[in-house]
Amino acid sequence: MEPQPDEPVESQAPTSADHAHDAHTDADEPVPADVHGALTDAEAEGAALAAAATAEEAEAADALDDADARAASGEPTSTRASTAGPAPAEVAPPSTVAELVAATLRAAGVRLAFTVPGESFLPVLDALAAHGIRIVATRHEGAAAFAAEAYGQLTGRPAVCLGTRAVGASNLAIGIHTATADSTAMFVLVGQVDRGLRGREAFQEVDLVHTIGGLAKWAGELTDGDTAADILEQAVRATVEGRPGPVVLAIPEDVQSLSLPEGTVVPVVRPHPEAPSTADLRAVLHFLAAAERPLILAGAGVLRARCSNDLVRFAELLHVPVIASWRRGDVIPNDHPLYLGMSGFGSPRTVRARIESADALLVLGARLNEPTTFEYRVPAMGQPWMHVDLDPRTGPVGFASAPERAIRADARAFLRAANARLKEAVLLAEPLQARDRHNTEDRAAWEAAATVDQGDWSGPGVHPGRVIADLRRLLPDDAIVTTDAGAFGGWAARGFRFKRPGTFLGPTSGAMGYGFPAALAAALVHRERRVVALVGDGGMGMTLAEVETAVREGAHVVAIVFDNERYGMIRGYQDRAGSAAAPGTDLGPLDFAAAARACGARGVRVESDAAFEPALRTALAASGPTVIQLLLDRRWVNVDEPATAGA
Repeated sequence: MEPQPDEPVESQAPTSADHAHDAHTDADEPVPADVHGALTDAEAEGAALAAAATAEEAEAADALDDADARAASGEPTSTRASTAGPAPAEVAPPSTVAELVAATLRAAGVRLAFTVPGESFLPVLDALAAHGIRIVATRHEGAAAFAAEAYGQLTGRPAVCLGTRAVGASNLAIGIHTATADSTAMFVLVGQVDRGLRGREAFQEVDLVHTIGGLAKWAGELTDGDTAADILEQAVRATVEGRPGPVVLAIPEDVQSLSLPEGTVVPVVRPHPEAPSTADLRAVLHFLAAAERPLILAGAGVLRARCSNDLVRFAELLHVPVIASWRRGDVIPNDHPLYLGMSGFGSPRTVRARIESADALLVLGARLNEPTTFEYRVPAMGQPWMHVDLDPRTGPVGFASAPERAIRADARAFLRAANARLKEAVLLAEPLQARDRHNTEDRAAWEAAATVDQGDWSGPGVHPGRVIADLRRLLPDDAIVTTDAGAFGGWAARGFRFKRPGTFLGPTSGAMGYGFPAALAAALVHRERRVVALVGDGGMGMTLAEVETAVREGAHVVAIVFDNERYGMIRGYQDRAGSAAAPGTDLGPLDFAAAARACGARGVRVESDAAFEPALRTALAASGPTVIQLLLDRRWVNVDEPATAGA
């Protein structure tokens, strides 16, 4: 497909209602040698847009402080600003280490802290509250860490979770690992034993930096007032610069009240997203324009950079379809004709087949983890691919060789610079029309393969695919859906259609117990929106006590519990492995609806498809949390092994 610099486009790019634009007026020209002049002419605009992306980050951070000032003066603030505690009115400069910690986190954008309180960090708790950071007490540190991680995914700003010494940090560990897997900025503060007691088997003592800290992107310890500002700056840089991730900061109890040296300045770090070079942009545009069946595999880097609209425009200009990486299915609206599904667990066969058939694969803001790559089988052996990411792969991935180009760049900076250059380009109509025919066929194949509510089923219990179809039909487009680990998630992964970016929270760590705490965090951020947690009886059982947290915080969360009284996904592995006894995977009955009512929430049990819609409508209209317990027959193994009536 050779673009020509002066030939008009004869076909229109596919557009969505929300992102419609005229392909004739925005004509695109990705690159061969004869169009280098056009790209050179666009360099100033592309550089300006990349710089603007950086400026917007700084403006967004400054806007947080502006919102605080408005709140203090009684002016209205946004919904997000309202998630914080009272804005600090004339807070004095920090004089202690604990106050410096709080001031630093406040400057880094922190507005929420989740914790099970412990005596080892009480001065820090007081300081956080004094600096307008809202404290949410959870029933378990694991839930605190999950909630903080979900907050970071949803808002792009870090939250804090806190625990005490070895025991609290151990419970926080599952959320730390999840934040690392999800590339989520998060601060983990852990109270440590007094410095003078170290190495003497002090109460709950452990080397936090070299044990729990190993799960994080960075770990450190505050040991005195003189170096506290420097260490805090390192922590902030680690979590917000480059590939985001969690940091663990151990703070000995006796350090927290130490005085600071005169002139100590609160560390303030403004991240500067990396922009691609002109040569890298040209290479990518040549790569995609010259292909017959190109494909974009897009992930969390796009969502975190808040540039889904830019991705849609990029895909439309080049007529290139998009597949989402695992658990990033909301990367672009799923009703867009260029969306071809989500990779990984639960995806239909068309998804992997389409990735493998791509003669030019651009991986954009995706980590290429095991689920996304179908156990490292894509990119396929010999398949040409390029990687744009804050931390791109530079070596082989599974059976694939190293990418032809590994481009270290922020997704938004890349897309905006690329789209600026495409304004000067013109693509030949005939190759585009052929590409459009392929895209139409691929979209139809995916839609047919992604249907999950078919089949003859009248009970006992619900049809999980019909639950997902009803959920999509009844939820508003801006509703936020969270998910947990479990076989039930396959029906949602395949069948739920996300209409807007930033409406899905799922852990790529595969951790159980994530769904409900994540929904709690989402409901605290967006009180005006509907939030639904999809959980199994295993995951809900791990975090059931957090229903009381949701009641106490007034969070409008609807938990839908797929209850088959079994660790169903693991049982499936046992059955496929030929385990005769299948030990350890059967569970007893648990009345989740009654337990919810005991916590002060609404609870309802649903035993048929017909009963689900009225239960959901009532839950969405009610205030406060609701738990809907669905009876799920054990014959529903997974989305690829559905139950059969009468079987």
